[in-house]
Amino acid sequence: MNTAAFRTDADVPVPPLAHRRGCRCALHGRRLFTAALATGAVAPALAQQGADGLRGEVGGTSRFARLVPAEQVEAAAAQQYQQMTRQAAQQRALAPADHPQVIRLRAIADRIIPFCAPWNPRARQWQWEVNLIGSSQINAFCMPGGKIAFYWGILHRLQLDDDEVAMIMGHEMAHALREHARERMGKTAATRVGAGIVSSLLGLGAVGDTMLHMGGQLLTLKFSREDESEADLVGLDLAARAGYRPEAGVTLWQKMLEANRGAPPEFLSTHPAGQTRIRDMQAVLPRVQPLYERAEKPPRRFGPPPRA
Repeated sequence: MNTAAFRTDADVPVPPLAHRRGCRCALHGRRLFTAALATGAVAPALAQQGADGLRGEVGGTSRFARLVPAEQVEAAAAQQYQQMTRQAAQQRALAPADHPQVIRLRAIADRIIPFCAPWNPRARQWQWEVNLIGSSQINAFCMPGGKIAFYWGILHRLQLDDDEVAMIMGHEMAHALREHARERMGKTAATRVGAGIVSSLLGLGAVGDTMLHMGGQLLTLKFSREDESEADLVGLDLAARAGYRPEAGVTLWQKMLEANRGAPPEFLSTHPAGQTRIRDMQAVLPRVQPLYERAEKPPRRFGPPPRA
């Protein structure tokens, strides 16, 4: 591998379907588990559950997601992801398959993916992809349909170990599995576009295609803090089942906060702040620790990119 050919300082735009910023939409419905976090009812709720992690704590698909066909959202995501990887390749910022960090990311993904289907049956038919983008951004995402990208900056600047990478990857997969992007599009259609366009969407007609490819406000998706909290918890569950230490969720966000001395990086722009998110994670560690203890552990461990 010619590592010198891989740039790590390129400017590769984040695809619209991977954007995440705060949303104060009045239509947000509280999900069961995030509501428990907000009211301080976590411990009793966990005590009443069986021994199967956090699956019983998260509600069903949002009614807003049903306004937009999943197939079209996934097709739009695949198109945008391909465009992003082409742009990265043109700048020599798409890491080759034999890059050590690509091998690492794909090995971790291969361990987590088998545990995704119980959260969303569509995951069984997704064409999962994992790529490394040579940008200094502290960022990572998983688009609808399982299109994953990590940016060089999040691995290099934070010096993440494998367990911390798994926590990020599980978090980002959770956004796709819980269909937060599709839900956001449904809410946008319901609140900004009007009933006539929503009806066309339900009919899978040309208007639906136009909406899904129009870019701008509809595709510049805005995940809520509630979505981010839910993704944290689902991600912990996924990573623990794959054999990665749940405590790494706490050390990961401690590193994120250390990196966040000035303006927050894009990755942190809507996440619950500081010690609140760490306390939320610590509250569920007893719930996911048994999953980790029973899980088969990774046969190989990797390391972060050299600092130099």
